[in-house]
Amino acid sequence: MHDTVIHELAGLLAPAEILVDRFGVSHIFAASEDDAFFAQGFTAARDRLFQMDLWRRRGLGLLADVFGPAYVEQDTATRLFLYRGDMAAEWAAYDAAGAGGAQRICERFVAGINAWIAHVDAHHSEMPWEFREFGYRPSRWRADDVVRIRSHAKVRNVGGEAARAGVIAKAGLAADAIRQQLTPAWPTTIPDGLDVDLPRGVLRAYNFATQPVLVTTASLASEDAATTFVPSSDLPLDATGGSNNWVVAPAKSATGRPILASDPHRAFSTPALRYVAHLHAPQLDVIGAGEPALPGISFGHNGTAAFGFTIFFADQEDLYVYELHPDDPTRYRYGDGWEKFRVVIESIPVRGRGSQPAALMFTRHGPIVFFEAAARPGKPRRAFAVRTVWLEPGTAPYCMSLAAMRAKDFDAFRAAAATWGTPGENLVYADTTGTIGWVAAARVPRRPNWDGLLPVPGDGRYEWDGFLRSDELPSMRDPAVQFIATANEFNLPPDYPVAERKPGFEWPPDARQRRIAEVLSGLAKVSLDDCAALQNDVVSASACAIVQCMRNAGPFIGAAESARALFGRWDGRMDADSAGAALHEWWWVRHLAAAVSATLLDDRASAVPMPDRRVIFDTLVARLQPGTSDPMVVSTLAAAWNDLSERLGADPSGWRWGALQQHRALHPLSGAMPAALQGAIDIGPLPKGGSPDTVNMASYRSDNFEQYLGPALRMILDVGAWDNSRIVSHPGQSGDSASKHYRDHVAPWQTGTYWPLLYSRVAIEAALEARIALVPKPRGVGSPATSV
Repeated sequence: MHDTVIHELAGLLAPAEILVDRFGVSHIFAASEDDAFFAQGFTAARDRLFQMDLWRRRGLGLLADVFGPAYVEQDTATRLFLYRGDMAAEWAAYDAAGAGGAQRICERFVAGINAWIAHVDAHHSEMPWEFREFGYRPSRWRADDVVRIRSHAKVRNVGGEAARAGVIAKAGLAADAIRQQLTPAWPTTIPDGLDVDLPRGVLRAYNFATQPVLVTTASLASEDAATTFVPSSDLPLDATGGSNNWVVAPAKSATGRPILASDPHRAFSTPALRYVAHLHAPQLDVIGAGEPALPGISFGHNGTAAFGFTIFFADQEDLYVYELHPDDPTRYRYGDGWEKFRVVIESIPVRGRGSQPAALMFTRHGPIVFFEAAARPGKPRRAFAVRTVWLEPGTAPYCMSLAAMRAKDFDAFRAAAATWGTPGENLVYADTTGTIGWVAAARVPRRPNWDGLLPVPGDGRYEWDGFLRSDELPSMRDPAVQFIATANEFNLPPDYPVAERKPGFEWPPDARQRRIAEVLSGLAKVSLDDCAALQNDVVSASACAIVQCMRNAGPFIGAAESARALFGRWDGRMDADSAGAALHEWWWVRHLAAAVSATLLDDRASAVPMPDRRVIFDTLVARLQPGTSDPMVVSTLAAAWNDLSERLGADPSGWRWGALQQHRALHPLSGAMPAALQGAIDIGPLPKGGSPDTVNMASYRSDNFEQYLGPALRMILDVGAWDNSRIVSHPGQSGDSASKHYRDHVAPWQTGTYWPLLYSRVAIEAALEARIALVPKPRGVGSPATSV
């Protein structure tokens, strides 16, 4: 027996019900889609109000209003990347894809958010502690807020362009192939008229606009309009993102039904990045995960079809370089003449200081992110702008999911994916008829006369020529191998006209996809348990290859021989309690990478402090010849052994990879809280296995081995027997640190177990934790919450 909490809500059209199961998932049962999306906004805000308010403030450039002058620069930068186009065209883009009234959906969703805000305004004891701590209230939402904010999900590759230019300026074109291996092999050329010597901090504003919010005691006390910032050149190892997904056809499934597995990887956050929801209404019955500030679901199922995603590394942005008029820096060269910047003056509210004007400047291509302070000797002064598909109608991150989540056959799904904007995704699909499929979905610019790998002059010689059509990106249906797997790898077909279409060249290594395909191929029938084991797999194929080479090489001497002997006993698994994994990763990051760079680049090695993992691997294997003792291998291996002996103890049997790689997820206000409270709102540190090469991915910071990116959510769907489906969303569903659902997904996430993802009303009722009744508020009556 569960008490029913009743909320009388203005704006609700008919009674609705929210059933919260014991895993923290809200299941919404409403009489109309209007009320389903209203209730989704209401229950998301009930669970995550502070996180959602911070999402909105960061996206709209309103942080300084509550956190003070240290956030003016971030607010200014973020405003540069708001959608500023025609809102009618924006809404129409989603409707054309089959979203079914996107504007109305967002209006109803934010009405639900605002209903919960009205409730906590009237019941202060239910106001999240973050607002009480910092003395402000959550703001009301508008439907436009949902889609105008673009910068929460990065597109690519403007950072790669700047990094590549920096390496070329210091060490030449060939050196950049050490920094990043292009796929397919591609002869990078410097665009005509480009000076690759970019100013330091050229992407400072862009990085400010796309970084998360971090509030610290120092930033709150600062009187300066500048906040703590991580420049792009200091980003950690393997900051490339990642994800895995696969679908298995009925003929290869142990259930006789399709199985879909998806575990998108993102930077970890507390509260959770993802939010799991279930919306049931006439003609709509969808469940899965999205983000708390977005209506609908991004991956999950609709009772007929299931869908998941991984990033498809399409190139969706460019850095443009402008020559400024020598006598008038408000104009830039374009064609045979000069164009004026478009200037938008906005007022940024600053806590305790009123407001501060901000001049936002735009070219025909996009927002200006950097001005050179002065011309260099003999060269013109320059400005830099980012052109991004974000500025096109219909490219709000993940909002095309409003169409994709409704598709109930593969043709409809592919049609919905045809207009997908950002981020680029590998969308996998399975349905109850047994069909499985894959669609590469992204808005990809046509670059008729360049490859997108370097910045280009903004004088008119390098212009986008529309976008690739959806049929110019690959898709697949019901392959003979009976499964499809993607893991961000270069997966364009062998006959794909890369040179003509140039969708992108900066793809992560294919180690995870190869491992997934190897495991699935080796199983006669694939079960749900097999998929769970594979999502948590920590076998490193590259480490296994190196271990085999190491066994055949040598003998070495001293510490290097001790290290070789340890590797000889190791199975290549990156388990948290593995001594071999600890030695391998320490050696790789602290010694081997720099040695490879020095070997390949000599005195230019400082231009590439961390080579591509594939380059390190290829160089190492080439030197580990049978019966040989390569000096570079021996010296770096000995140094790594000696380092770990000092750090973890002289006895290697006590070494643990998890003692080095630690998982932490910090609350955005953690740095402003006392240490005693940090323990209640942060997650970790926890020992963590995995590596950038394992299916259970763990990307870590090279300076301290702290994991910052990995599978924030894992989902396995039994297509057609939906109540058998499983999910785990780190750290939990609630944003309230006092709730048991704040961190109840951490333990299963760490141990590789799952919670059920329940779908049928019978199963939900059997696992019921709370029942919330929503009823329309009579006119002129307050909106109390009562229990019966």
